[in-house]
Amino acid sequence: MRCDTRLVRAIILLAAAPAAFAQRWEFGGGAGFGFYTSRDVHGESGVASARPGNGLSASAWLTNDTGRRLGGEIRYDYQRGDMRLSSGGTTAGFGGQSHAIHYDFQLHFAPKDARTRPFLAFGAGAKIYQGTGTEVAYQPLNQIALLTKTTDTRPLASVGFGVKTRAGKRLGLRFEVHDFLTPFPDKVIAAAQNAKVGGWVQDFVATVGLSVLTAQ
Repeated sequence: MRCDTRLVRAIILLAAAPAAFAQRWEFGGGAGFGFYTSRDVHGESGVASARPGNGLSASAWLTNDTGRRLGGEIRYDYQRGDMRLSSGGTTAGFGGQSHAIHYDFQLHFAPKDARTRPFLAFGAGAKIYQGTGTEVAYQPLNQIALLTKTTDTRPLASVGFGVKTRAGKRLGLRFEVHDFLTPFPDKVIAAAQNAKVGGWVQDFVATVGLSVLTAQ
């Protein structure tokens, strides 16, 4: 995990540069639910659909406004759910979770003194996939792929949109949807010998959050 730590530090340093000039800070957190797209694993004995785990998510963020409409945010996202491998009427499941840290630029469609501020977000970072289930001697569909108890770190692209609204002088509500994209985590969902899987997976996450705002 040493290389993962260096990557996280680099993202934090990237976030700190624009934050130093911020006039207003926003600290908050939220909860939601995430849905992954799947990829096909092609093996000699057939094809199986594989995806990381859909499930509940939690987020924490630190945001700064660098202008009337432009802002930046460093964010942590956690998601937990069972990974899935399915083919025909057979399904294999395995516990899993993910940790993501990324820096997003935010483009607001209203000035920062407005009560309601729709926004677009886009950025990049890293996502760590982890298998957390109990390994067994036999796993269904193991001739195509295996769901494993290991760790896989992948680059992350983040795009999203949402609405911020004030619920008080220093309190804000946020509703947002993000699409988190990474290359397929082929270490935690490992193709069998002579099987192939690749491409990118998308994680669509809807979040409702609460923020505390500093004075401008």
